[in-house]
Amino acid sequence: MRTALISDIHGNREALEACLEHAERAGVDAYVFLGDFVGYGADPVFVLDTAMSYVARGAVAVLGNHDAAAAGARADMNDDAAAAIAWTRTVLSDAHRDFLARLPLAVEKGTTLYVHADPSDPAGWGYVTDLYSASRALVATRAHVTFCGHTHVPSLFHMSVTGKFASFDPVDRVEIPLTQRRRWLAVIGSVGQPRDRNPAACYAILDDATDVLTYVRVPYDIDSAARKIIEAGLPVGLAYRLYEGY
Repeated sequence: MRTALISDIHGNREALEACLEHAERAGVDAYVFLGDFVGYGADPVFVLDTAMSYVARGAVAVLGNHDAAAAGARADMNDDAAAAIAWTRTVLSDAHRDFLARLPLAVEKGTTLYVHADPSDPAGWGYVTDLYSASRALVATRAHVTFCGHTHVPSLFHMSVTGKFASFDPVDRVEIPLTQRRRWLAVIGSVGQPRDRNPAACYAILDDATDVLTYVRVPYDIDSAARKIIEAGLPVGLAYRLYEGY
């Protein structure tokens, strides 16, 4: 089975559509959504309608911090993020809010864990950004592979059987064998708002028959996504940053 791992869409219809089209062409069989469907972008309704349809057909989905805020939870966010969430709340339906409110913080399937933020404390919304935070997360879980998002920066960490930790930056479309002798923490980059200075949408594909993970960058229509942010009256910086990938 080939599974698409999709995170941090953030209301970006164009980026999501591009990734889903690529995944279909790549022969993906299953989908996992790692949270933050909403926030920043101007198409939260489309994104949630799409995600809800995939979940209804068996896709896995977990809660992100922006999702929790949109559903009514208190959140500590910068001004632009808070403004986007305030706007998002005005366009969501009761069905959207109910979907978000029901999402779990984490889902464990066999030896694989899916979570939005730091798996050592999913409700704390911590970031896995370096070897220290990754080692804390790996020690706190028992999964062979943990997939998360939240940072908007693709990265990969692993722990050997002797307890040694290491990391590297994944390269677009280069296959990575997730060997059984190591435990892995894969931070999936962002579909809707990449922050690694590459504006192309980022998602990943896991082939569980071979335990191979591949990160994929997908160009999309940034002009349309940015224009809609401005037309919605959202902070213009949220539009401009799409071009720079930061």
